[in-house]
Amino acid sequence: MQEFRIRPAIRQYDDCAQFVSDLGITGDDLILTNEYIFRPHFESMRLPCPVLYQERYGSGEPSDDMFRALLADAACPHGRIIAIGGGTILDLAKLLALKNCDQVAALYAGEAVPEKACPLIAVPTTCGTGSEVTNVSVLSLVSLGTKKGLAHDALYPDMVALVPDLVKGLPYRFFATSSLDALIHVVESALSPKATPFSKAYAYQAIATILAGYRVIARDGEEARTPLLGDFLIASTMAGISFGNAGCAAVHALSYPLGAKYHIAHGESNYALFMGVMRNYLELQSGGEMGTLTGRLSAALSCAPAETWCALEALLNRILPRRPLCEYGVTQEDLDEFTDSVMENQGRLMANAFVPLDRARVSKIYQELLK
Repeated sequence: MQEFRIRPAIRQYDDCAQFVSDLGITGDDLILTNEYIFRPHFESMRLPCPVLYQERYGSGEPSDDMFRALLADAACPHGRIIAIGGGTILDLAKLLALKNCDQVAALYAGEAVPEKACPLIAVPTTCGTGSEVTNVSVLSLVSLGTKKGLAHDALYPDMVALVPDLVKGLPYRFFATSSLDALIHVVESALSPKATPFSKAYAYQAIATILAGYRVIARDGEEARTPLLGDFLIASTMAGISFGNAGCAAVHALSYPLGAKYHIAHGESNYALFMGVMRNYLELQSGGEMGTLTGRLSAALSCAPAETWCALEALLNRILPRRPLCEYGVTQEDLDEFTDSVMENQGRLMANAFVPLDRARVSKIYQELLK
């Protein structure tokens, strides 16, 4: 029997002051955020709890080394962990809220079971991670040269706070990569063999919202995104609900070795693989849910079904031009290494592929995207 869950309570706030007032922050809480987020929005409120700035423990995507450095200053346990930030912040905070967070290597190796220590409040500041409503934390495992996701119910946040004010300062490039990540989440979850009518409903609504916004931005320019940010924030959370139930798949699996080796932001590394994976799915099976997805995309893009995927690629390139893998430094020699890593380490994600992808097909996708 398939099930559908929305685990965290989701609350919307007009601004940061309303959020802080409702939360009743005390000295027992711990805030994990970025300095560039905290100072303009919260510093003047003189909050009574300790605040840790993630960037002081490392840059880029979350890693096991970054988490260990953070843990040394976290002084756990706390009454609540309040995570205000993008995917890096949220993934780290999910681990920080565990009793056995000092066993990070064992947790990701499946040798330890996550146990929740305190409530976690997730406040997203990008339009794409969806991590605020999922039970997954992804880390770059430096010693293994790859990324892995840890999925367990103990990692669910207890509450999500959506505050559009926190997204308004997001530079355009980060808006683009994070919202593209949200779009990829819902496309993958709609095609997942674990999808249900409920997860598909969230996925297709999020697709319609994101593409409607993209068409406005493509027509009117980057600044046209500002009045749409609240819609993108909701669509991102809906995407998280969808993929939190149905799962992500091959796009994420193939992007992990790329992001781990060349330190590319998660949304951008997914985007680099997205159309390559979709083209190969279409070669193998254009009917079934892929046919349904094509129809939904066609309606959202106001184009004929036969033109859908070309029209989508053209629109996405208006939002952010896609770069071939070689422009990130990827070499021909990397492709076998990446393929091996996917087949050895990403079985959880590859099991959600729309159609099974063997080693030869994974290698083909990388090859086609290299130049």
